[in-house]
Amino acid sequence: MRTDMYIRQATASTYRQVLREIRQKEIYKLIVDTNPRHMYHFFRAILQLQMNDYRYHYMFTTFDIETFDLEDFKYNSVNITAFRLVDVGDSRVLETLDKMERFQPIGHAILNRSGIIQAEPALMYDSVYVFAQGLAALDRGHVLRPANLSCELEQPWDDGLSLYNYINSAGLHGLTGHIEFNEGKRSDFKLDLLKLKREELQKVGHWSPSTGINITDPTAFYETSATNITLVVMTREEKPYVMVKEDHNLTGNARYEGFCIDLLKWIASQVGFRYAIRLVPDHMYGVYDPETKEWNGIVKELMEKRADLAVASMTINYARESVIDFTKPFMNLGIGILFKVPTSQPTRLFSFMNPLAAEIWIYVLAAYLMVSFTLFVMARFSPYEWNNPHPCLADSDVVENQFSVSNSFWFITGTFLRQGSGLNPKATSTRIVGGIWWFFTLIIISSYTANLAAFLTVERMITPIENAADLAEQTEISYGTLEGGSTMTFFRDSKIGIYQKMWRFMDSKRPSVFVSSYEEGVTRVLDGNYAFLMESTMLDYAVQRDCNLTQIGGLLDSKGYGIATPKGSPWRDKISLAVLELQEKGIIQILYDKWWKNTGDVCNRDDKSKESKANALGVENIGGVFVVLLCGLALAILVAILEFCWNSKKNAQTDRQSLCSEMAEELRFAVRCHGSRQRPALKRSCTRCSPGTTYVPAALEMPHINGETGILPMMEMKKSSLSYDPDT
Repeated sequence: MRTDMYIRQATASTYRQVLREIRQKEIYKLIVDTNPRHMYHFFRAILQLQMNDYRYHYMFTTFDIETFDLEDFKYNSVNITAFRLVDVGDSRVLETLDKMERFQPIGHAILNRSGIIQAEPALMYDSVYVFAQGLAALDRGHVLRPANLSCELEQPWDDGLSLYNYINSAGLHGLTGHIEFNEGKRSDFKLDLLKLKREELQKVGHWSPSTGINITDPTAFYETSATNITLVVMTREEKPYVMVKEDHNLTGNARYEGFCIDLLKWIASQVGFRYAIRLVPDHMYGVYDPETKEWNGIVKELMEKRADLAVASMTINYARESVIDFTKPFMNLGIGILFKVPTSQPTRLFSFMNPLAAEIWIYVLAAYLMVSFTLFVMARFSPYEWNNPHPCLADSDVVENQFSVSNSFWFITGTFLRQGSGLNPKATSTRIVGGIWWFFTLIIISSYTANLAAFLTVERMITPIENAADLAEQTEISYGTLEGGSTMTFFRDSKIGIYQKMWRFMDSKRPSVFVSSYEEGVTRVLDGNYAFLMESTMLDYAVQRDCNLTQIGGLLDSKGYGIATPKGSPWRDKISLAVLELQEKGIIQILYDKWWKNTGDVCNRDDKSKESKANALGVENIGGVFVVLLCGLALAILVAILEFCWNSKKNAQTDRQSLCSEMAEELRFAVRCHGSRQRPALKRSCTRCSPGTTYVPAALEMPHINGETGILPMMEMKKSSLSYDPDT
């Protein structure tokens, strides 16, 4: 793990300048090595720059930390750590200090009127004490020979080496602990580790050259509870997230209520801290101004460390995340379009045509013409649709087809209108056409009837806009956002063409389409001719309380609300875990229902009115019935061809002529448009009655012979078996 270390040298006059630089670099761990006489100026600079909260950890190299006034740091949970030489808890030290304090007239000056001696006089005391002990030991073992010493001559005292050895071998207990020397250096001494804890400095460990650091109270550096910490929580008044109660007798946090206030209570109890709620002065969430290159609103308060948390309907986005930190989102949302409920559509004269789309009506008309024509053709080709018009005259040679052009259209019209026509197909092919048409009309009429009922019972509404694209393509209806909010930033920084177009419209519109609060935006929507682009949670809150408001289209984006903290805050991860736990337990959903749905002022909408209109049936709804109809017609045509071929084959055998000539003769008559109702009947069965006699329809016209038309009688004809038809 890489650790960067910055070294700064300062004097009492430059403490504040250096500390300001440290704060701007967001450095929170400092090792301070300064003269104890200048400590007062250092503490004063810390207080002026508000660097005395839980985020900062100061390690002082001075051994006199207990002699300073730490009253301004005791209650802010600032981390202060230092070492000491004099253990004031030792009984021998207390006894010596008590004697010093009674020593007049300079006893109070030695102990700084605090009962605690500084390290420098304590070391001086122990030095004299060790020297005295060594000198006494030397006097007991040797005869001291005092001598005059000169600073100019390098002639040592003869007993000096002996005195050094006695001092070096001394082992005693002084104000600074156990005193022992090894080759002239002090060894086996101990430094007490102190930390400002629970409003006072307490010993939490010790250090010695041989064993190193030994922490006797690990909880001093890893606090599991922070209930003694009061965090400044910045917020913004916004229904239903944060609302100020009307009771003027309330003070402090009791003045506020709302979704975010309840959420803050749960999180504070989970993490363990106290809080003080403050409203942001400029009533803004926070937007970066490219001209001034500064932030405003809540973001600015967090950046300048005037707040520890921000609990509000504050959207997590890239720009804000680059300068402050966010926890896990406690609510997901998007941008929606708030609009006034459209007025009812006036009744039109031809409203009965609405259940089916225009293309369906065109397809039905085309199907009507196609089926009528197909039925007419099938009836002419099928031999089973030609019948004797005079049943009483069994020997009549005249046959008639009931499906003329007019009758074919009449039959199709009658069946389409579910009334009948008196005509009934007899051939298999024509019956297939009739049956598939009946099925087609059954589906069409049933679908039309069902959708007509929906159109008559559902109120039709005029909606001038359906989505953001409709807004962007028109200029009659103004639209705007909350000024200084994330929605405004979304449109301003978007790279999507349609949103860029909307931003240019909003930015250039005069008077301004931006509003200072959601209440103002809702009011402008109710006044008409204005659409408000707002976050879906606030939109849902407004729509549920006013039946004249509605949401247009879907959400334009997806984002979340989060709790904001300054960069590097140790509270972010703890609060994120608390948010996830509250989500899993359903607490956040309960709070949402409490402030959105169970407030008693929810608009009671009729469930039927939520369906703004019934939709006309299109090809995607009933297009399959047209496919079935085409398949049925194809089958009917195939059956008609088979009937035609089968009958032609049978007649060819009877007439003793080729199949091709018989089919050509039948086809020649079928394709005639005039004289379509009657044709001479061929007495196919007469050969069985009069053997050797063949009957033909009529005399055959022969080519002109000598300029005259010749009639060639083919065979003997029976007059009673023929009838004249001028069309044949």
